[in-house]
Amino acid sequence: MTIVGFHASHEQLDPRTLLRAVQRAEQAGFDAAMCSDHFAPWSERQGHSGFAWSWLGAALATTSFSLGVVTAPGQRYHPAIAAQAVGTLAQMFPDRFWAALGSGEAINEHITGDEWPTKEEREARLEETLDVMRRLLYGEKVTHHGRITVDRARLWTRPESPPPLLGAAVGPETAAWAAGWADGLITVAQAPETLREVVQAYRASGGRGPVSVQVHLSWAENEDEALLIAHDQWRHALVGPPQTWELDDPRDFDRLTVDATPGAIRDSVLVSADLPWHLERLAELVEVGFDRVYLHHVGTSQDAFIDAFGEHVLPQLREVGA
Repeated sequence: MTIVGFHASHEQLDPRTLLRAVQRAEQAGFDAAMCSDHFAPWSERQGHSGFAWSWLGAALATTSFSLGVVTAPGQRYHPAIAAQAVGTLAQMFPDRFWAALGSGEAINEHITGDEWPTKEEREARLEETLDVMRRLLYGEKVTHHGRITVDRARLWTRPESPPPLLGAAVGPETAAWAAGWADGLITVAQAPETLREVVQAYRASGGRGPVSVQVHLSWAENEDEALLIAHDQWRHALVGPPQTWELDDPRDFDRLTVDATPGAIRDSVLVSADLPWHLERLAELVEVGFDRVYLHHVGTSQDAFIDAFGEHVLPQLREVGA
């Protein structure tokens, strides 16, 4: 049975409001949740970026389902600190927390003042980071000298079982690379044929664990409102790789999308006032082979979306491919 989760976007809502939203999502029938880990929003119109790790402690303490985070250790977070954060949450909330590791975006990582590496260099750094984190989570005392430096680190508080560390990937090549180390995969919704290639690349390369997809969608009582919400809050998505990884200021995303028409956002966000239409599109993603689907309504008002999808979409979606 497909797990249907709620995505909490720190870029769009303040942490207190987002905490109430994730609690409401569980009450409405969502099976799980996940969140972003940003230092800056994608757009000045979004206007928020709370510290994900503080929020995760509160969210896990006030819900009972699983929560995860997509994060990029290696530059903004030293890997020993990232491992300590992961280990602490996993010790407090056994079998309920996971972290997906990616190579990051300059919009969040430039704050350290360090040079922003090429994607190849970032992935090599991530491999070292992952190795250090895994060794720490398994109880080793770690010293490492390479792209990152670790001096005699040890986690004095650890979970009984290390939590899953997933790979975050957008394309097939990165998915195949992640298969060599990840406990699962998470990607973002794209055309079904592209997603099928991502899943196949991960599995064909020996990838284990669940495969998950985060879906950006916009729903409202009428079509025009749903489209305006998506255009206002999520049109930065029209800026694709590699610019997505390289731009380091929300104003850059705003500048590049200032002339984007509302209709253009339909390529990046599922937009409709029709709940059965959303169900059909989400079912197509489940049929690609995803075990978990995390829904992100890109609006800043979450209650109506949570209630409507909890009642009219989630029950049927869980049964797809069951």
